[in-house]
Amino acid sequence: MSIAFSKYQGLGNDFILIDNRHSDTPAIEPDEAMMWCDRHFGIGGDGVIFVLPGTADTDYTMRIFNSDGSEPEMCGNGIRCMAKFIAALEGKTDLAVTYKIQTLAGIITPEIFPEGQVRVDMGEPRLLAAEIPTTLGTPDDKVVDRSVEVDGKSWTVTCVSMGNPHCMTFVEDANAIPLATIGPKFECHPVFPQRTNTEFVQVIRPDYLRMRVWERGAGITLACGTGACATVVAGVLTGKSDRNCTVELPGGCLYIEWSIEDNRVYMTGPAELVFTGSASA
Repeated sequence: MSIAFSKYQGLGNDFILIDNRHSDTPAIEPDEAMMWCDRHFGIGGDGVIFVLPGTADTDYTMRIFNSDGSEPEMCGNGIRCMAKFIAALEGKTDLAVTYKIQTLAGIITPEIFPEGQVRVDMGEPRLLAAEIPTTLGTPDDKVVDRSVEVDGKSWTVTCVSMGNPHCMTFVEDANAIPLATIGPKFECHPVFPQRTNTEFVQVIRPDYLRMRVWERGAGITLACGTGACATVVAGVLTGKSDRNCTVELPGGCLYIEWSIEDNRVYMTGPAELVFTGSASA
């Protein structure tokens, strides 16, 4: 069976998009998604995203399989790509349009602007240890500037959930971090029962942060939207950054706002079509 797909990227975080509006069941299994994501023997990507039918309160439903076959709750760069993909399916590529999308992290609302940027209401950050989840604090504690030992070194970390778990540590030089070595040790540390995404953050200015990320289930990626959101929240909680902040990632910049009025986090950034095709399943 041949399945049509479109490949999109948001700051180099790339995804294979499948029109799955005909069924509530993803068109391919997680092991097939792993093969499709392989950059040597497949299409190549950080994950496969399925556009499923919506619920009574939403336009569409998002499901995503990571390149390792796991299923995350949400993906910030991925949902921007999904919004652009839906607009193309609906023939609305030149219009301002907003969608309500059901995810495992709740309802997320991306808004596409005519010039191509996508602003996403990412919802309220979750700050308690039980919500992240992590055992670094008691269930009702915030996890801010806590110490954890990873690979024989003590790291000061702050943890935030944007529907998926994030662990941020502020460093002098983000580019100097041996991400491929230390990233998986953070991800699978026993204090994170559902594993974690990990962001290494350098403060350039209070309104400008540089971030590198090890993503749970995908490894080193060029960008992470939920990670950029969690990073700004962590920066505010630790007094290191402003609520309105540019986050520089290897693939480019995202603009993040943690609104003081409604406590919600808003992310603005690009998403672009790379190519279309079909593949066997």
